[in-house]
Amino acid sequence: MSLAAEAVSSSKSMGYDEKSNEGEENSEASKTKTTGKAAAEEENVGESGELVRKMSESSIYATDQDEEDEEGRKIELGPQYTLKEQIEKDKDDESLRRWKEQLLGSVDINSVGETLEPDVKILSLAIKSTGRPDIILPIPESGKPKGLWFTLKEGSQYSLKFTFQVSNNIVSGLRYTNTVWKAGLKVDSTKEMIGTFSPQAEPYTHEMHEETTPSGMFARGSYSARSKFVDDDDKCYLEINYTFDIRKEWQGA
Repeated sequence: MSLAAEAVSSSKSMGYDEKSNEGEENSEASKTKTTGKAAAEEENVGESGELVRKMSESSIYATDQDEEDEEGRKIELGPQYTLKEQIEKDKDDESLRRWKEQLLGSVDINSVGETLEPDVKILSLAIKSTGRPDIILPIPESGKPKGLWFTLKEGSQYSLKFTFQVSNNIVSGLRYTNTVWKAGLKVDSTKEMIGTFSPQAEPYTHEMHEETTPSGMFARGSYSARSKFVDDDDKCYLEINYTFDIRKEWQGA
């Protein structure tokens, strides 16, 4: 082969190699993109699968998770004072002094002492429904009534009434929460603010807003629930875990 022919052949060979290399580079880039996309898709699938598993696990512990979320949103409150300290604090402010007198009423400051933490004792619980005797609910010390706690008639109107006593100090933001599950699924959640109360010898009485039980074939059956009485500091004064039924008629009817 002559030098010219060799040069041409070499030039063609080089040109072919360049195109071939360029093609290979494009092919490799394409493969890289495809591989990257596939990996991303696999990663997304993996992440999605992990999320699904996490949701499945959290659904089992829905009760604790819901309460943790509520505690995470807890409002930071100021320092606590004993009742005597609260009386002395800002005593020169006329409006605050009158508000404290209205809140405390006839509280005997000397009998209260220097206890910082308030105490709330739930004395009685009852379910009221028009035209029927009240259903008195026994309050177990363990917080877990044995067996079925009560039965409600489907489509009936009812309200919860309770009495409680406050001692030691002012309880701020006392509230009632109730969560209901059926077959492991949360079906209802109630939160109601009761208020702020000063200590006194006489018990307080509070009646919740009237509610209506669901009705129909799918509404009837057994439910589990958790009721709690807590304050602004998330101090729990009573927690009851119980079961109840919704039936066509009232129990004993």
